[in-house]
Formats: sequence, C-alpha cells, structure tokens
Amino acid sequence: MSQENVELIRDAFAAFNRRDSEAFLTIFDHDVRFVSRLGAIEGDYSGHEGISRLLGTLFGVWPDLTADLLEVHAVGDQVTVAALRFRGQGAGSDVPWEWTVWQASRWHRGKIVEVHSLDSRAEALAAVGLSGQDAHADS
Repeated sequence: MSQENVELIRDAFAAFNRRDSEAFLTIFDHDVRFVSRLGAIEGDYSGHEGISRLLGTLFGVWPDLTADLLEVHAVGDQVTVAALRFRGQGAGSDVPWEWTVWQASRWHRGKIVEVHSLDSRAEALAAVGLSGQDAHADS
C-alpha cells in the first residue's frame, strides 16, 4: 500500500495544479484533520469542508498558485512525507512568492486521515509521532 499512497499524492497534486478540487479531495477521508501553519489564523481544517475552505483561501490570495512536489516517500504503510514548493503571485500583485513545506500524512484504508504541513521534515515527522530515523527505514 505504501507505493500506492505515494502515487495517490502525486495524482492529488497534479489535480491541485489543474484546480480540480473534486479530484484533489478524493485522496482525503471525509473526517480528515489538516493541521497547517495557516491554522494559526483560521484554525485547523477538518473534513472535506475544511480542505475546500483551505483551497478557497489559498487560491483567493494566490490565484496562480502551483505546488511542485519535490519529493515524497512512504514511511511504512500508514505514513507518507512529502516536500512541496508552493509558488504564486498575490492577487493584484506582481511580487512572486515561494514557500517550501513538509507534509506528513497518516493513511487509513487508502485515504489520508491526518495531515501536518510544517516548515521542516523533522517537525512534520514529529507531528505524526516519527523521527528522521523512522523515515529513512522505508525511503
């Protein structure tokens, strides 16, 4: 299942870049919990409604936002860790913006049930109860 999860992540971010929210949401369990740095402003995002709200916020602020999947690895059968570089320009601005984040996702029955989007690989792994050594075991 771990390699399937990696492929699902790749497909989801291809959908993200196409602005296909419906296809993007298929990777997430209906009760998913998404924890992000943006959560300090809006709170955590729960369920498909929360993920849709997050997408609305992101695309509202950065209408041309894209995500480059820099790397993604399975850590056992239940966790993936991915590095993403987001790029875009603010609405009404010519100033480019770029942000790299690390996402650790916990999986259950082929769906993501929990995501932590943080500034470093170590932070993301710690958020799902793993260390860097755990992550290298299955890379």
